Amino acid sequence: MGKTILLGHGSGGKLTGDLIKNTFLKHFDNPVLRELTDSATIRIKDKLIAFTTDSYVVDPIFFPGGDIGKLAICGTVNDLAVSGAEPLFISTAFIIEEGFPAEELEKIIRSMKDEAREAGVIIVTGDTKVVSKGQCDRIFINTSGIGYLDRKYESISTGRNIKRGDKIIINGNIGDHGIAVMGARENLKFETEILSDCASLNHLIKAVLNSGAEVKFMRDITRGGLATVVSEIVDNSKYGISIDEKTLPVRESVRGMCEIFGYDPLFIANEGKVLLIVSEESSQKALKAMSRHEHGKDAVIIGEITSDNPGKAVLHSIIGGSRIIDKLTGEMLPRIC
Repeated sequence: MGKTILLGHGSGGKLTGDLIKNTFLKHFDNPVLRELTDSATIRIKDKLIAFTTDSYVVDPIFFPGGDIGKLAICGTVNDLAVSGAEPLFISTAFIIEEGFPAEELEKIIRSMKDEAREAGVIIVTGDTKVVSKGQCDRIFINTSGIGYLDRKYESISTGRNIKRGDKIIINGNIGDHGIAVMGARENLKFETEILSDCASLNHLIKAVLNSGAEVKFMRDITRGGLATVVSEIVDNSKYGISIDEKTLPVRESVRGMCEIFGYDPLFIANEGKVLLIVSEESSQKALKAMSRHEHGKDAVIIGEITSDNPGKAVLHSIIGGSRIIDKLTGEMLPRIC
């Protein structure tokens, strides 16, 4: 890990994984935590509960398409939903820098209230701390969430049931959030406005589950981007992943900004995108269910599970070549969530 913590340790990529496994898991190890899923699955008597927590330090706190408050609710709701759970209750804690404008705080709280109502969750508890000027960058927010998990979805977040031929689906364009936040941070003027995709996806995910599609795995695509998610799915697995670059949905404006700054859209963070692995037989059923929803109308199959290249994700490029997709190394865009 090295002697000091780097920005890259918070990227959601390889350094984050190393930090979790070599430090946190080493000391906190237990059967629940060992799964390393977005939400912990906890048994309480004969019930299954999904429990998750996250912290938000995005800079700037207001960006096209959202703000730190909306982001905090969406992130926690999505971590529960991709575990197959029905999000129910949220806690929220604020660390606020002395001198922070009360008007901006109320704007953030209203945003959280509106998003919680949209997602159908209730904010039931919280905490507030104020620190001296210069000891916090404006405002940081932590949220935790609890949801009910039906036993039939218990393995969705682990991916244990995937097999060769299963299809990989995402619900729309990648990279919007990271580029929108970067643009706001650097005061960039885009010819076409790029908005964050920040959204709660629990209603979309519920529609897919209720459609009868056989869903094998779900993960929201946040820090580390799509590349990190697909790499983690097959890490140390007997299966590989094949991704077709021609099918990857990326807005031209986002692609253009990535080319200018030397970024790869595969590694850019999203806050309203989910990756699903479904059986080949039910892939069209899943797509049909998603297409009826606001946040799934651009859903597309981008690849499949394969027996080739076990333990690796491979991108087949538009020009006919192929390359290994690896986890994000270092920090491409710090503080995007």
